[in-house]
Amino acid sequence: MDKSTEEAWDALKDLTDPELPFLTLDDLGVIREIKRNDETHVVTISPTYIGCPAISVIEEKIVSELKKLGIAAIIEKSFSPPWSSDWISENGRKKMEEFGISPPHPKDAESFSRSPAKAVKCPQCTSYKTEKVSEFGSTACKSLYRCLDCKEPFDHFKCV
Repeated sequence: MDKSTEEAWDALKDLTDPELPFLTLDDLGVIREIKRNDETHVVTISPTYIGCPAISVIEEKIVSELKKLGIAAIIEKSFSPPWSSDWISENGRKKMEEFGISPPHPKDAESFSRSPAKAVKCPQCTSYKTEKVSEFGSTACKSLYRCLDCKEPFDHFKCV
């Protein structure tokens, strides 16, 4: 990896998600690759959600941040493999809970069977006595839940 590519990775590691500003793109695993192509760097990103309205803002933030370093960049979106909630770092999952969002369960073979849904933990009181109120929460990538113990509503990040 050449020096400018390392500088690009360093510059982008703290860039935050516009919809979840307490999470970095690194926490979410959105930036998949940075490679140099002559005088331009190609930054490959995997959108978290196909219809994600924040993707254009993310692209602008990446290009702007690299431009500050004198690095010209173009963005390529990659949908193969599709982004997975398993790419969220452990640190990102902890940050979600701290900010009142229940992180997604890890994907496994059970997730796609007809087995009962896994219990969702309330990020406020840690109770598993929760119920889904709506398939959609504050954004399309989250569902709205309510805790039956503390009675607080909260978002649960969907497993994708």
